[in-house]
This record gives sequence, C-alpha cells and structure tokens, in this order.
Amino acid sequence: MPSLDFNCDLGEGCGQDAAIVSHISSASIACGAHAGDAATMRELVALCLAHGVAIGAHPSFEDREHFGRRELALAPAEIHALVARQITLMANACVEAGARLHHVKPHGALYNLAARDRDVAAAIAEAVRESDPALVLYGLANSELTTAGEAAGLRVAHEAFAERAYDADGRLAPRGTPGAVIESFDNALAQVRGFVRDGVVVARDGTRVPIRADTLCLHGDRSDAAEFARGLRAALEAESVSIRAPGRDA
Repeated sequence: MPSLDFNCDLGEGCGQDAAIVSHISSASIACGAHAGDAATMRELVALCLAHGVAIGAHPSFEDREHFGRRELALAPAEIHALVARQITLMANACVEAGARLHHVKPHGALYNLAARDRDVAAAIAEAVRESDPALVLYGLANSELTTAGEAAGLRVAHEAFAERAYDADGRLAPRGTPGAVIESFDNALAQVRGFVRDGVVVARDGTRVPIRADTLCLHGDRSDAAEFARGLRAALEAESVSIRAPGRDA
C-alpha cells in the first residue's frame, strides 16, 4: 500500500483549524512571525496531540502585514537566526505539552526563496540540524531546500501541493498570476491523482513534470480548507493510500 503524508498549515487565523485537523497527518503551525502567537501555538499543539497529528514549526519572514508572502532582503546568517528562533518557540510549546516537534516547513516567501536559492536553503537546513537533527525538513519537491536538507544529513520530505498550480520548471506558479491557485476541488483532486498514480504534475503550459511527493500540502488559509481536507482525505483513502507522517507508523 502506498503511503503519503497529508499536511496543512495551521494557526494562520482561518478559523477552521479544529475542522481540518482530523483529516490530516501532520500540521505546520505558524510561529508568530507571519501569524499566530504563543497562545495559538499552545492550543494547536494540544489539538494535534488529541488527533495524533505530527507537529511542525512553520517559520517565516517576520512580516505579519503581508502574511509572510513578501520576500525580504536578509543575509543567510539572518535567515538562519530567524528560523532558529521560531523553531525554538515551537519546540518549547511542544515540551510544555509533553509532545515532540516532528518537522520544520518554511512559509510563504521564505519557502519559495529557499526552493531556488542555495545559500538560503543551506542556512535553513543548518538551523534545523542545529535545533534537532531528528527533525524532518519539508521543502518543495526536487528543490534547493530538499537538496540542502539531504546534504546536512536531515531526513527530508519532498512536498507537492494540492491546490497550487505549477510551472514547467517544477516550481509553484507565483501567487497573483493567472491560475496560480486551483479553486475547483475536482481540479485539485485530478492534480493529486497525478502525483499518486503517475508521479507527475501537469504544468500551466501543459508540460508533464516529474515530481516526488512524500507529503501533500493543503493551504489552511483558504475559505474552503476544511471541505477540501475532508474530500482529499476520502479520495486518497479510496485510492488505497495510507495516510501517515514521515517516520510514523500507520
């Protein structure tokens, strides 16, 4: 039976976290930089524990005004420091609850920058390794971030996206460009089936791009996220896919 992690970004103020969490196997929780705060981190750690969901840190640029989706000009050393700080905050929330931090997944502009910039990717990977070498690093499939994580000796999860369109280079289509966000559940499901059945994604120009999908992401800030989560989970199980976080038993 094939296995796949199903992850969602939580703690971003969508109001649907409790409805989403029962359908996923891992959650990446905002650490206060682009969204969330100490209270939401504690609440979501407890919610994940109650549902057996693996807990991750979701560090970002410190830019709440733009929800972490604006690229900031920081040196790799500064990026290392901001990621390390946010991992520590999330790890401490886990310790307080008797839980263990499972993974780290950058957010928004930081995620996309790390996917293409080798130095930024290395800075993030080193921050993760120095925080805890047992952490899993989530990154865009076949990107500089997953390459840097592997070079640092980390376990990595190559990530594919259910409701974001791709370009022919295997990167996500930039937000704000036509078709970058997949609004239709049926179209998102068709893309997910391409990951699972064929190991490919069809880019916006029609190119079939090979893709490794260890973990499937659904963005938790969309208005219909809970509905998407429920439908995607049911569809994956109907395909006999075992849903579990990396390193966890079914």
